[in-house]
Amino acid sequence: MSAKYERVRKPNSFFEVKETSSEYSPNRCMFRNDEFGIWLYHANCIEFMDILINKYPHGKFDMIFADPPYFLSNGGITCHAGKMVKVDKGEWDKSKGIELNHEFNIAWLSRCRKLLNPNGSIWVSGTHHVIHSVGYAMQQLGMKILNDITWEKPNPPPNLSCRYFTHSTETIIWASKDEKSKHCFNYEKMREFNNNKQMKSVWKFTAPNGGEKDFGKHPTQKPLQLLERIILASTGENDFIMDPFSGSSTTGVAAINLRRRFVGIELETSFLALSAKRLEQAIDKRISSLNLV
Repeated sequence: MSAKYERVRKPNSFFEVKETSSEYSPNRCMFRNDEFGIWLYHANCIEFMDILINKYPHGKFDMIFADPPYFLSNGGITCHAGKMVKVDKGEWDKSKGIELNHEFNIAWLSRCRKLLNPNGSIWVSGTHHVIHSVGYAMQQLGMKILNDITWEKPNPPPNLSCRYFTHSTETIIWASKDEKSKHCFNYEKMREFNNNKQMKSVWKFTAPNGGEKDFGKHPTQKPLQLLERIILASTGENDFIMDPFSGSSTTGVAAINLRRRFVGIELETSFLALSAKRLEQAIDKRISSLNLV
């Protein structure tokens, strides 16, 4: 890889951050590529969004995708690769109780709303453990819910307790900034993808494949195809996308593939190196495709 496209750790043109001695210090830019408009920050998303709001009080992003904590890591069990395993994903996914969980959702969603451009929209994914709180918080904040997408998983893990139906879906709520927003919807493109028929709100995608986990895996990683459809449905080329819970940066990889700009925010240090490798790989592939044209 040429030096022009190497990962760097210094302030950048999107947002100036103070240099610190630790590689994983808060509010540090962990990956940047000005040529393609891609930035990844190590930060608490609420604190970092407050800084961005001060810099961009009238909004900055055309679309936000958020995959917040589902609050599932409370000692439960599930099935993975035919084995019983604990659901515990980390401290970040532990429930603090219904009221505090909802307060958290209002806190980060209110900041996302402020950072959306007037006609911007937000997509939020979740299971029943969190998504109803997210939808209610959106309504409390004056956002307009546009759709609730059901992501169907063809091969979900079995329910080991045999006391419930097997969980095989996640919900993704799509909402605009407010009732006055003229949100982007690329209707014809979605129709084209669906054999020239109106696309329905139930989407079937398998879990991320092996190639999407070449550099490691994130416990709640989303399929690249899912993010690419979301981005194609609600943005145009060169639009600016943010992900406040960037994880393994699937949103960023999809943005690179589709010629959009991206800012990711991630607090967990263990996912930053994984994200940087995935973003570098996606940029390398895009550069190679450009050289072939």
